[in-house]
Amino acid sequence: MTITDQPKDKAGSTADRPWLAAIKDVLDRPLTSYHILLGATGLLLVLGLLMVLSASSVLSLRANGNSYTIFYRQIIWVGVGLPMAYVASRMTPRHFRMLAYVALLGSVFLLVLTYVPGLGVGVKGNTNWLHLGGPLQIQPSEFAKLALVMWCADLYARKQKLLTQWKHLLVPMVPVCGLVIALIVGQHDLGTSLVLMAVMIGLIWVVGAPTRLFVATIVVVGTIAAYFVSTAQHRMDRLMNFTNPLADPGGVGWQAYHSFYALSTGGWWGVGIGNSRQKWGNLPEAHTDFIFSVIGEELGLIGSLTVLALFLTLAYVGVRIATRNTDPFVRYASAGITIWLMAQTLVNLGAVIGLLPIVGIPLPLLSYGGSALLPTLIAIGMLLSFAKAEPGAQAALKETRRPRFEWMSSWRTPGRTGRENTRER
Repeated sequence: MTITDQPKDKAGSTADRPWLAAIKDVLDRPLTSYHILLGATGLLLVLGLLMVLSASSVLSLRANGNSYTIFYRQIIWVGVGLPMAYVASRMTPRHFRMLAYVALLGSVFLLVLTYVPGLGVGVKGNTNWLHLGGPLQIQPSEFAKLALVMWCADLYARKQKLLTQWKHLLVPMVPVCGLVIALIVGQHDLGTSLVLMAVMIGLIWVVGAPTRLFVATIVVVGTIAAYFVSTAQHRMDRLMNFTNPLADPGGVGWQAYHSFYALSTGGWWGVGIGNSRQKWGNLPEAHTDFIFSVIGEELGLIGSLTVLALFLTLAYVGVRIATRNTDPFVRYASAGITIWLMAQTLVNLGAVIGLLPIVGIPLPLLSYGGSALLPTLIAIGMLLSFAKAEPGAQAALKETRRPRFEWMSSWRTPGRTGRENTRER
């Protein structure tokens, strides 16, 4: 085969597969990342509201006499979070960089306040809630995830030319991350700590750390995590139960056992929305940490795989945004947000299906809880802002707006009254 024959073969193969050419054409468009991210987030958010309503209805009825109380609260959090996401999507990287240090200092301050008697609230062994008065409580560690990603991205963007030196890769990033993680571990919240450790390790890899340094970081972080697990009996119990979750179904293995039961009874298509049996008190935290079990029971394997596909779509678009931008801050922030959301998703789903020990963290965009939802929606807004900074995206946005203005200008001819324009039409 000659060199001149090769392009013909490639063209011929594309002609034989028009669907492949169509997909490639869609993916090459400037606003593809923006639209995919918006669609996947919207679907997960709507599905989350639907499943929170279903999974919480029994608990809400027993606790408040109204099946919709928890659902109404989630609606309020979504109503607060969506405008925040919209504002974030309209901001520029310069705005986020200006807020990075403020967000980090604010998060550390709120974390410290949880140690103050009367302000810190303990929930199921974790003192990671902050009482703000009345029924309002927030979980500062959730906001610390977003703050730490913003600060690390800004730090590495400032040190872009110095990242070939190992000390600039680790200092002050690792000490500051270690401080935040230590504050969260002190609250007995190992799940959030593991997510932040994953973000720290992931960003060190993204900026191009040498293999030896990267492996050494993983070993050190893994050793620290193992130590924290070994110092708490309830964590050790969960770890031992993870090796054989059905050994004590009436004790430590109760939650895992009923999670498996919910998933196994869902079959291919599920028992139907609202028809879950495990949400009647058998499955603890059915509307929060174990909402995926209810999804598997009510929507079946097909619904579960759809949720996994949506999260994989978020991962794809996050990586796409990070690789298609040239601004170092945008690249690192996009990567950090993607690592955070995917690490949290993997830890949650791994616990639900028995591949990981139960550590108690929510599933992004699906689980109930405003403290987890608000920073997640703000992070999605940041990704939308970054998607609009991709090559050709701004020009494409102007093109989508131009026909609207052209139609408005053609509707009203200059120098003539509205009645004359209407009569002519």
